[in-house]
Amino acid sequence: MSGQHILPLRAYFGVFFGLMGLTALTTWISFIDLGAMNDVVALTIAIVKVVLVLVYFMHLRHSSKLVWIIAGSGFLWLTILFGLTLSDFTTRIPIPGWVG
Repeated sequence: MSGQHILPLRAYFGVFFGLMGLTALTTWISFIDLGAMNDVVALTIAIVKVVLVLVYFMHLRHSSKLVWIIAGSGFLWLTILFGLTLSDFTTRIPIPGWVG
């Protein structure tokens, strides 16, 4: 594996503290009432955290374009599945007397 890139330990610690900072930001934002923007802000922070994990901890930063395409297609597929699940959930008609 001659093409393997080794990141310095400070890069991993930087990403770790960035993730911890974003987690603290998510917690802080959850106590602020932003109305309909609460979900948008929380999902934006979560996407930034996912990108940090993908790029640094899964070593996508120094991977080939094919690996980027495969990782992106997996993320796209996950987005499609979440979208279909949420569209099913939001279009259901409530049944009187059903608790659940």
